[in-house]
Amino acid sequence: MRKKSNCNKTWLRPVLFGVMLSLAITFGYQLEKYDRLMLADYRWVLAFIGFAIILAVAYKLVSPVLRRGYRKRTKSSAYTKKEYALAWLFLIACNFVVLLGVYPGFFVYDAQTEVTEVLTRSFTTHHPLLHVLLLGGSVALFHKYTGSYNLGIFAYTLAQTIVMTWIFTYILNYIKKNGAGKRFRRITALFFGVFPTIVMYTLCSSKDGLFAAFLALTVVLIFEWEDEDKASKRKKKGWQIAFAALMFMLFRHNGFYAYLVFAVFVLIAQRASSDGVSVKKERASFLIWPLVLYIVCSSVMTVALSAESSEHQEMLTVPIQQLARTYVYEGDDFTAEEKAVLTKYMSEEGLSHYTPRISDILKMYFNNEEYAKDKASFWKLWLDKGKKHPLTYVNAWFLTSYGYWYPGAVINVYQGNTVFTFTYTDSSYFGYEVELPGERHSFIPVIDSFYRKLSIERFQQNIPVVSLLFSPAAYFWACVFLFMCSWGRGKRGLYPYILPLLAWMTVLLGPTYLVRYVIYLWYIIPVLAFHSTKQGEVL
Repeated sequence: MRKKSNCNKTWLRPVLFGVMLSLAITFGYQLEKYDRLMLADYRWVLAFIGFAIILAVAYKLVSPVLRRGYRKRTKSSAYTKKEYALAWLFLIACNFVVLLGVYPGFFVYDAQTEVTEVLTRSFTTHHPLLHVLLLGGSVALFHKYTGSYNLGIFAYTLAQTIVMTWIFTYILNYIKKNGAGKRFRRITALFFGVFPTIVMYTLCSSKDGLFAAFLALTVVLIFEWEDEDKASKRKKKGWQIAFAALMFMLFRHNGFYAYLVFAVFVLIAQRASSDGVSVKKERASFLIWPLVLYIVCSSVMTVALSAESSEHQEMLTVPIQQLARTYVYEGDDFTAEEKAVLTKYMSEEGLSHYTPRISDILKMYFNNEEYAKDKASFWKLWLDKGKKHPLTYVNAWFLTSYGYWYPGAVINVYQGNTVFTFTYTDSSYFGYEVELPGERHSFIPVIDSFYRKLSIERFQQNIPVVSLLFSPAAYFWACVFLFMCSWGRGKRGLYPYILPLLAWMTVLLGPTYLVRYVIYLWYIIPVLAFHSTKQGEVL
């Protein structure tokens, strides 16, 4: 019999949580207000200590309430076919009403570029090819037979809504089978069906919604696999995991890296577990097969579509931003030779467009051909400047990522950018608009106005407490809290957290902080909250 962990009786976790979140709050506040860390102003140390104490005590008080929920629930029956269909239809109906209000849907975030690739038969691997084909193919097909681009956008959005709401229904079914009460299920159903942030990405043409939904589905399927005792059912569930994992990797490139690290971590960790050889082999199967299938599928699509794959800047977002910031703020420190090396990769004009919170403009000016010829000079310059100006490098990186870990961050990274129908001023929480060749024709203008207000005005981001429901960082810290509360309860207590947390870590190296990159936190939080009140194994 395993011995229960006594770590919940110590202050280790409360202090660790308090310190981490306090650092995020104090550093995030400085970045939000001053565009840099103000380490010389020692008042931040006092604020950090004060917040750390308050948060540690709060953790100590709240976590026992959650732990009292670690009770063994009686397994319940799953939805009947009728109940499943009704729950699914409810979610579809909620989204369909909004879809009419924002008809033909939120056609934004590189949507025009992806459709153009299909129309011109000129493909690159910059965007996931599966999504390019699905989105661009839908728009092109409907335009060919109806002459309307809007119908193609609407059809794609509706099809995506059907798929994503099915996954949400599956999650509802999972928590019902495992004993969730009616109140929790109803709150979760309403959350999936009407919470604006979730609806935005259910009706958005970007790949992020499908990526996030399949990521959440993968986590739930892993839960089910771990709870299954019969080998035959585990095998079937293993192939379902492989399919769901393959899909989320095909919809976002960073999904592959997250799942690769996840697979390696679990394969190493399971060597010390007491599971039988057959169980370990089954687990290894659903960990390895998706990676193999992803490589095969991606390679086949790349070759079949003659897609170009010469871009490097997506992997160099942070180094590009760091060098640019150093040049802008510490330009006198560059010798003529160093400046020549830098401008070989980024022109003077490109460097003049440095923006602290987003690197998209800089990436447009990056010279991929020169980098392909001479990578060594780029990295030598990056290393030399980093040694001399480490804090500048830290500021450059944090300013493109702090919105993921500072709950008070206002999402306004596109401020001043003019798009098709408006200019971002107060907020860029969501793209909202319809890129060409689509055009907005709302059938319910009040809904359209509401989502426009949420997207490009501060509105909800200015309301205390309510703003946290819309904050990516708040959901991240909620996941960390649940993870730490489950720590020490065995593999089933930790399994679901690792994959979404690894996916979160990949976006820290991205071009900016936007909800779209971490929308899966909204999808997965009800599952993790529910699972944290299930009785798990103890060490």
